[in-house]
Amino acid sequence: MSVSVLSLTRPLDTVSGLLQLASLLGLALLLLKAAQLYQRRQWLLKAVQQFPSPPSHWLFGHKRELQKGDELQLLLKWIEDFPCAFSRWIWGTEAEIMIYDPDYMKLILGRSDPKSDGSYKLMAPWIGYGLLLLNGETWFQHRRMLTPAFHYDILKPYVRLMADSVQVMLDKWEELLSQNSHLEIFDHVSLMTLDTIMKCAFSYQGNHQADRSLTSEGRRNHKACQLAHQHTDRVIKLRKAQLQDEGELEKIRNKRHLDFLDILLFAKVENGRGLSDKDLRAEVDTFMFEGHDTTASGISWILYALATHPEHQQRCREEIQSLLGDGASITWEHLDQMPYTTMCIKEALRLYPPVPSVGRELSKPITFPDGRSLPKGFLVLLSFYALHHNPNVWPNPEVFDPSRFAPGVSRHSHAFLPFSGGSRNCIGKHFAMKEMKVAVALTLLRFELAPDPFRIPVPTPKIVLMSKNGIHLHLRKLL
Repeated sequence: MSVSVLSLTRPLDTVSGLLQLASLLGLALLLLKAAQLYQRRQWLLKAVQQFPSPPSHWLFGHKRELQKGDELQLLLKWIEDFPCAFSRWIWGTEAEIMIYDPDYMKLILGRSDPKSDGSYKLMAPWIGYGLLLLNGETWFQHRRMLTPAFHYDILKPYVRLMADSVQVMLDKWEELLSQNSHLEIFDHVSLMTLDTIMKCAFSYQGNHQADRSLTSEGRRNHKACQLAHQHTDRVIKLRKAQLQDEGELEKIRNKRHLDFLDILLFAKVENGRGLSDKDLRAEVDTFMFEGHDTTASGISWILYALATHPEHQQRCREEIQSLLGDGASITWEHLDQMPYTTMCIKEALRLYPPVPSVGRELSKPITFPDGRSLPKGFLVLLSFYALHHNPNVWPNPEVFDPSRFAPGVSRHSHAFLPFSGGSRNCIGKHFAMKEMKVAVALTLLRFELAPDPFRIPVPTPKIVLMSKNGIHLHLRKLL
């Protein structure tokens, strides 16, 4: 009897011992992790000691404040309290320095620090590793190789494609006006810019503006991504075969306008090879993303800004009417002959920058012009929204005042950065500006715009500047 009891207790002792050992190991790992987090926090505290910060919780950082209300309104309050920069705690063990001073911007954008992971990692499955996500020497090679694709001679034929897509959208708006004079424009504009990009990227002849499944933002982004991937893979194979038959680039240029894919397929890296299919797809998808949602954000907010300032809207319309008449034949040359409209577009981009911010991870220590410094490895957030609303940079920053961009008005080289700056500025900024001008000009010729007083848009910083409740306008067809 005693032997059997003893034999039963031995396995129990073994299990109990293993449980105790596991508990001790778990406790040791927990203590080790706690020590690492403590060291991390101490390093962060030391790194940001020169930079003031709004009051924060030791564990949750500024999360609670940001979740209470409107993030951008809170940001505007903080930039008044902390000129140049402040430290923002994401958690108790994660912090970043947010900067919005032109001299700070110039210094950071003049360096070659890599982009911080943050939301960029989430974009990799969508767009692959093209110019937006690449860093270092690979980014430099791709940038140099892709620059010819944005030469004026390549962009000029795109104006007709842009105008065609805009007219399709405006025709659609005219039909919808018979049902309701109020319209949420962001979805419509986004589908229009998607159409334009598909045509300019690889001469796509479809019409996404007629696709009813591409309506809500989530479905639109997901399906647009699927369409892009499927179409890109298929078109790359077909175009490669076609180009082998057509021969050299100059011979093709004489037959038809070149699209983005033509330029990519003829581009060579330093070793003389072309891009792999994977790299081709990443660059086309990046071009589509950056030229689709960012431009849609820009156009939508520009139209909203003009809707809320009818005197400026009318002056733009008169300028465009005198230049274009009915706008049936808008050309590249016309786009440089609308100075007041351009001033209004730039002022709207100041108030509503399409990309609110970008992040950088310091590859080496940095000392700012005022003597403050940060160590290698620290995260810096360049807030273009805060820069453009900084009262130390722009007097009365919330006032819509196109005269800020009148010819001859001087300002800091890094006070206005709707397309970022430095070597990593937006490679498609000229394409984007031309598309914005085409969209604004043709829209103002067809419609008078007014805001919906019951649905004022609330800007919110996603990857691009969105509105929490859409951008609703009242449209009136012009005779």
